[in-house]
Amino acid sequence: MEILYTAHATASGGGREDGQSRTDDGKVDVRLSTPKEMGGSGGAGTNPEQLFATGYAACFLGAMRFAAKRDKVDLPAETTVNAQVGFGKRDDGQGFGLKVILTADAPGMEAEALKGVMDAAHIVCPYSHATKGNIEVELRTA
Repeated sequence: MEILYTAHATASGGGREDGQSRTDDGKVDVRLSTPKEMGGSGGAGTNPEQLFATGYAACFLGAMRFAAKRDKVDLPAETTVNAQVGFGKRDDGQGFGLKVILTADAPGMEAEALKGVMDAAHIVCPYSHATKGNIEVELRTA
């Protein structure tokens, strides 16, 4: 694979509980805290699941735009993608896992056409490719 770009980030402190994560260029610099639902303090910081949801939603929307353009489908400029990232105990009892629900909303676009663009995006999106077979990802239209 030819690498076009590499992001660099470092986590420090307590990690997800009262830690910090920062990119080398300083464009992302966040405090971390664990939600109360996961046994944490519920502090003011964000958490890895929120960061993953933000990244996946943005990447998937970009993949939808790429796929729509490639396939000559008119995707409305107002299209949005909402990512829900659930964290829980794995069924094998060996640790934790994630479940993702991606919901796209494209005002004025038929649901079947939107689903087609989402299916195509799910093939080209690097987040979808990375999670394939490891994380349950459900695609929905709004």
